[in-house]
Amino acid sequence: MIALITGASSGIGKELAKNMASRGVHLILVARRTERLLKLKQEIQFNCPNVRVKTITADLSRESQCIELYEKTKGYNIDFLFNNAGFGLYGDFLHTELVDELNMINVNIKAVHILTKLFLADFSKRNFGYIMNTASVAGFMAGPLLATYYATKNYVLQLTKAIYEELRSVGSNVVISALCPGPVNTEFNEVAGVKKFGMPTVSDAFVADYAIERLLYGDLVIIPGVTTKAAVAGSRFAPTKLLLKTVRTIQEQKKPAE
Repeated sequence: MIALITGASSGIGKELAKNMASRGVHLILVARRTERLLKLKQEIQFNCPNVRVKTITADLSRESQCIELYEKTKGYNIDFLFNNAGFGLYGDFLHTELVDELNMINVNIKAVHILTKLFLADFSKRNFGYIMNTASVAGFMAGPLLATYYATKNYVLQLTKAIYEELRSVGSNVVISALCPGPVNTEFNEVAGVKKFGMPTVSDAFVADYAIERLLYGDLVIIPGVTTKAAVAGSRFAPTKLLLKTVRTIQEQKKPAE
C-alpha cells in the first residue's frame, strides 16, 4: 500500500509518515523543504528498510504545483491521501498582511480541495481508498486573532463532511475523514507568529497514531484528546458572542514571537 502525505517535513505530517512506515506502508512525502524531506526519508528507511520512500518538493500555495503533484503520482495507485499541509497567521484581521492570508487560503483550502477532488475520482473508480484532511478544532468555530486560519479550517471540515455523505449515499467503500486536533506541540506556533498556545498541548506523535487508527476504523470527524473533545462539545451550546469572547481570551494568551 502507498500513502501520499503533504506537509510531511515536520509536525503531524512527519509523525504520520513515521507511523505509516511502521505499518509497512510505502510513502510519497511532499513538502517545500527538500533537506528536511531527505532527512526524514533517511530516518524512515533506516528504521523501516522494507518501506519505499519517495520525496517530492512542492509549493502547494501554487495551484499549478498541486495539479503537477497529482500528475506525478496518479500512476502509483495511491491508497492513502493525507492532506496535511497548512499554516496559521496570528493578529487582528485589520493588520495582518493580505498576501500572507491569500497564501494561507491557497495552502489550507485550495490545495486540499484540488488534491481531494483529483484523487477522489481515482479512489471512486477503484471503490477503495482513504482520505484524511487535516482540519482543526478551529473548524467548529470562529477565531478572533486567527480569523483567516479558523475560516480555512471551517471550509476543510465542512467540505469533508459533505463528501462523506455523498460517498455514503452511493455505498462507496472510499473513506474520508477530517482530523480536528486542538493545540499540538509542533512548529505551528512559530509559523503563526506566537510563542505558546493558550491551552495545554498534546504531542504530534499521539495525534498521528490516534488519527490513523480512527481513519482505518472509518470515523468521519477525528478529535484527539479528551480535553479537545470536551471543548468542542461545550462550544455547541455556548451563545455565539460568549464563544467569540472566550476564543479571543484564549488567543490573547499566545505571546507574539519576538
